[in-house]
Amino acid sequence: MKLSEFRTAMTTEFGGAYGRVLASDLVLRELGGRTPNEALAAGESPRTVWLAICRETDVPVERRHGAGVPPPRL
Repeated sequence: MKLSEFRTAMTTEFGGAYGRVLASDLVLRELGGRTPNEALAAGESPRTVWLAICRETDVPVERRHGAGVPPPRL
C-alpha cells in the first residue's frame, strides 16, 4: 500500500475530516502508543498502519483491503 492509497482508504472509510482527526489523534497501542501520523513518520509502512487502524476501530474485515488497493489473495 502506498501512502496515497492509505490516504484514500482513510477518506473512503471515515470521511475526509474524521479520517484526518483519526490520523492525528488515534493512539494505536499495537504500534507503540503512537498516532497513525507518528507511526508513518517513524517509518512504519502505510499498510501496517492501516491494518492497525482497522483493528482499533473495528472496520469489518471485508473492507480492510482499503480503497484503491486490490483485495488480498486468499
